[in-house]
Amino acid sequence: MNPNLLSAALGVVGLIVAVAAFVGGRRAGAAAELARQQAARQTAEEERRRLIGEGEREAEGLRKSAVLAGKEELMQLREAWEQESRTRRDGIATEEKRLVERETSLERRAEQLEARDREVARRASEMGRKEKLVADRTAELDKALADERARLEALAGLTAHEAKQELIRRLEEEAQADAANRIREIRETARRNAEREAKKIVALAVQRIAAEHTAETTVAAVALPNDEMKGRIIGREGRNIRAFELATGVDVIIDDTPDTVVVSCFDPVRREVGRLALEKLVGDGRIHPGRIEEVVAKSRKEVETAIVETGERAAYEVGVNGLHPELVKLIGRMKWRTSYGQNILQHSMEVAWLAGIMAAELGLDVALAKRGALLHDVGKVLTHEHEGTHVQLGVEVATRYGEHPLVINAIAAHHDDVPHESEVSVLVQAADAISGSRPGARREAFETYVKRLEGIEKIASSYRGVEKVFAIQAGREVRVVVTPDQVDDVRMQSLTEEIARRIEAELQYPGQIRVVAIRETRAVDYAR
Repeated sequence: MNPNLLSAALGVVGLIVAVAAFVGGRRAGAAAELARQQAARQTAEEERRRLIGEGEREAEGLRKSAVLAGKEELMQLREAWEQESRTRRDGIATEEKRLVERETSLERRAEQLEARDREVARRASEMGRKEKLVADRTAELDKALADERARLEALAGLTAHEAKQELIRRLEEEAQADAANRIREIRETARRNAEREAKKIVALAVQRIAAEHTAETTVAAVALPNDEMKGRIIGREGRNIRAFELATGVDVIIDDTPDTVVVSCFDPVRREVGRLALEKLVGDGRIHPGRIEEVVAKSRKEVETAIVETGERAAYEVGVNGLHPELVKLIGRMKWRTSYGQNILQHSMEVAWLAGIMAAELGLDVALAKRGALLHDVGKVLTHEHEGTHVQLGVEVATRYGEHPLVINAIAAHHDDVPHESEVSVLVQAADAISGSRPGARREAFETYVKRLEGIEKIASSYRGVEKVFAIQAGREVRVVVTPDQVDDVRMQSLTEEIARRIEAELQYPGQIRVVAIRETRAVDYAR
């Protein structure tokens, strides 16, 4: 047998067997799938019936729950409505009660108003009657007053206007008298209370000061070893003395006084330079124009150094610190200046000590008081070089060098040129008056003294009612004797004040002047 045919037959048979197996397997798979599907369908049906049953039971439960919730909510709404209805009924009842009470109150008030209207009408009627009665009586009184006024005018011989003016005049006089009496009482009270302490403080300050007094003039004497030195000072044809006077600005007076030459100059600093230079020239013995210029220049430097040292020493002694160097120089120049014969530097230091003592007693600023007192007359060393009063110059220089405003005010107000701004300036003024008015402190020319006394007496005599005037105590006090018929007690107070103010305004004087008015009334009769 052909092997190829056998292999083909076997392949065909295998193929047929495979096809048969496939067909058989497919039918068996289809039957199994159909059985599985039927089982699944039956299971799904059972599940559907179970779910439907559970849904129906759940729906029934939800329905019952919804019914119960609806019933509960309905019951709650009904209760809330009933509560609100009760509240509204209570509110309506309360409002009705309030309206009833208000209506009752309004009715009661209406009744009261009606009663009041009736009372007002009754009182208006009564007032009308009384007004008519008052008008009638007023007319009667006016007529009686006119008759009485006419009778009084006839008796007094004055018209109503004249009588009114007389009454006003008397009232003014009485008011002036009362005011003057009141002013006098206030002043006396203040004087009694303040004078004791003021005297105590001033006395304490004066007792603690023991200042020396030196009266300086405008000349300085230079002692010579012999009279031959006068010729050497004059030089050939006067060239030495001319060179000396030209270099120093002083006048050299050579007279018959033995062994003495006088240096004269109104400027005390130049006079000191001239005196010192002349003493050096006399001591050295070499006197010629070249040597004179050299010695004068050296003496001028020495005096300038002495001025600074004097100013620093004065500031240190009174306890004033921090002064500007230019102010220190001005203080030093005070040593060679005088006022009414009183050395200005000693006077300023004395015022500083007094002001400091009084400030300490009163609990004020001692440093400011001393500073203002030391500088209060600083302008006097500038009056030869600048225009203006020593007060104006002092204020200007203190302002320029940055002094404290209270110190500047103390300088400006120590002669009452401006108002006092603090207690410090008042203390400086008081200390200045104490230093200048103490016995032996100042001197003045006899003619000036007499003129001041005449001026005081002339001012006091110019007032009506003044009978006699006496200036006593070297012009420190003026006594005014008045006529008692023309000047009463009230007028005396104002009279002394007016005289004092005029003396302040018209005269210049050291210290203060006391004005005393004397009124004496004498009654004389005779027994026969």
